[in-house]
Amino acid sequence: MEKITKVLLLGSGALKIGQAGEFDYSGAQALKALKEEGIQSVLINPNIATVQTSKDVADTVYFQPVTPEFVERVIDKERPDGILLSFGGQTALNCGVELYRRGVLQRYGVRVLGTPVQAIIDTEDRDLFVQRLSEIGVKTIKSEACSSVQEVREAAARLGFPVILRAAYALGGLGSGFCDNDQQLEAQAEEAFAFSPQVLVEKSLRGWKEIEYEVVRDRYDNCITVCNMENFDPLGIHTGESIVVAPSQTLTNSEYHKLRALAIRIIRHIGIVGECNVQYALDPESEDYRVIEVNARLSRSSALASKATGYPLAFVAAKLGLGYGLFELKNSVTGTTSAFFEPALDYVVCKIPRWDLSKFHRVSHELGSSMKSVGEVMAVGRTFEEALQKGLRMIGQGMHGFVENKRIHVTDMEEALKHATDNRIFVLSQAIQNGCSVEQLHRLTCIDRWFLHKLKHIVAIGQSLQQFGSLYENMFFMDDSELIEYLDTPQFTSLLRDAKIYGFSDFQIARALGLGSDTGMEEAGLRVRSWRKELGILPTVKKIDTLAAEYPAKTNYLYLSYQ
Repeated sequence: MEKITKVLLLGSGALKIGQAGEFDYSGAQALKALKEEGIQSVLINPNIATVQTSKDVADTVYFQPVTPEFVERVIDKERPDGILLSFGGQTALNCGVELYRRGVLQRYGVRVLGTPVQAIIDTEDRDLFVQRLSEIGVKTIKSEACSSVQEVREAAARLGFPVILRAAYALGGLGSGFCDNDQQLEAQAEEAFAFSPQVLVEKSLRGWKEIEYEVVRDRYDNCITVCNMENFDPLGIHTGESIVVAPSQTLTNSEYHKLRALAIRIIRHIGIVGECNVQYALDPESEDYRVIEVNARLSRSSALASKATGYPLAFVAAKLGLGYGLFELKNSVTGTTSAFFEPALDYVVCKIPRWDLSKFHRVSHELGSSMKSVGEVMAVGRTFEEALQKGLRMIGQGMHGFVENKRIHVTDMEEALKHATDNRIFVLSQAIQNGCSVEQLHRLTCIDRWFLHKLKHIVAIGQSLQQFGSLYENMFFMDDSELIEYLDTPQFTSLLRDAKIYGFSDFQIARALGLGSDTGMEEAGLRVRSWRKELGILPTVKKIDTLAAEYPAKTNYLYLSYQ
C-alpha cells in the first residue's frame, strides 16, 4: 500500500428528509478507522448535531457546505493525500463526482480511496448502469434514459403504461414516481427534472418483491455478502418507507443463492472497492428478477445491516479503501473472527420507519417511490412477530404493538389497503380483526402471504386473550395469592407464554384481558407482570451471535427474548 498521511472525508451535510443520521454513523466509523491507522483526518460537514463533528473524532473539522466550491478550497488549504466519498450519502457522492469531472482531484493530486469514481458514475448514471450490467447478462428493468420532457413522453409511449420515472443522482427516490397515464407523466417529469438533468423511464414492476444484498469487496477481488434484507411491502414503495426484515424470510434457498451470486458478479464487474448494496425486484411467482439499482456507498440499509449483524460495515469499508484485504482485517465487534467471515443470523431484525407527516400542511400521506420518512427504529427478536411488535411500540406513534391499539378512523378499508399510507400496518391490523382473509389482503396489497399469516397469528393470540378475559372476568376481583393459584393452569400459562414469545408487552396483555380502564392501564400492566413472574414466564438474555457455534462471540449486542 502507498503511504497515506492525510485523508479528507466528505460528510452528509444538513440532515433532511431522505438523508438522516445513518451517514453520521458511517462517517464516524470511517474516522475511527483512520485514527486507528494513525492517519490525519479532515472532515467537511456543516451539521453540528452529529457525532463525527464532536471533539477528537476528526483531527480537523470544517463546518462548510459539502459543495465542489467549498471542498476545493479545503483541498487547496489542507492538501490531503486521499479522499473518501462513500460515507456521506448521495450528497458526498455527487460532490465527489463533480470534483472529478472538473479536474480538481487530479489538479491537487488527491487519490479517491475505495471505489473508483468511474465505478460510481457507472452506478449513478442510469443509462450507463443498464449498459454495464447488460455486458455480463444481468437483467435490469426495461428502461430509457431521457434528458427532456419530450423524450420522456416518447419513451413512455414505447414502453407502455404503467411506468416509473427515476431521477439520476437523486437521494431517497427524490422526484421519482409511478405514472398510469399521460397527465401523471407530465407532472412527474417536470418534478423529476427539477432534481436531475437525467430521468430514467422504466417499465413498472409494481407488486414484485424487493430484496437487498449488502456486499463487501476488497482490492484483491475477495467478496462477501454481509446481509440480505427483504421489504415487507412489495415494489412500488421506497425501501426507506417500508418495513424491512433481515434476513429475508420468504425466499427459497434457490432464490437466495441465485441473487447472492448475482450481487457478487455485479460488484466485481463494476469494480467497487469497499461496501455497496444491490437492490432487486423479484417476481413472486417465479425466479425472474430485475436489478433496480446499485448504491456504491454506505446507505441507510448499510447502517441497518451493520447493526443487525454485528458486522462493522463502515469501519471495514474504510479500511478496504486504504488498501487492506478482507483477510487482513478482524471484525472489531467480535474481536476474534476475520472480516472475511459472513455473519449468520439466528434471530430476526425488523426496521420500521417513522413519519411526521401530520406536521406538514397539504402533504399527501400516501407512500410511494419517493421517501418521506424522517427516521426509523430497529427491533430484534426470535420471531418476526416479536420483532415487529417491539418496533411498533418504539416508533413513538402511541401504539402498543400490532394489536390492542386505539382504533384508527378508516373511511374506505379497501382503498386504504390498495394505496399504502403511513398508517398501513395498523390498517392491516384492523382489516384482519374485521375478518379479512389472507387471500383478500394479498390481492389488495401484494404483500407476501407469509407476512400476512404472521400478522394474522398476532391477531389470533390477541383474540384468545380477549376471550379468556371475558370468560374469567370475575377473577380480577380476587387478591393476588388466590389469583395465582387460580391462573396456574396449562391453558393460561401456555397462552401467556405464547403472547410473550410473539411480542406482546404486559401492558398489551392487560388491555386484551380487559383489565382496568384507560387511566389505570399502567397498574394493570404491572399486575400482569407480577402474575408472569409468579408463573415463571421470564425472558432470557440472548447475544447477537454473528459466528458459527464453534466460535465464541465477543459482542455487547444483547437482547431479551422468550423461548
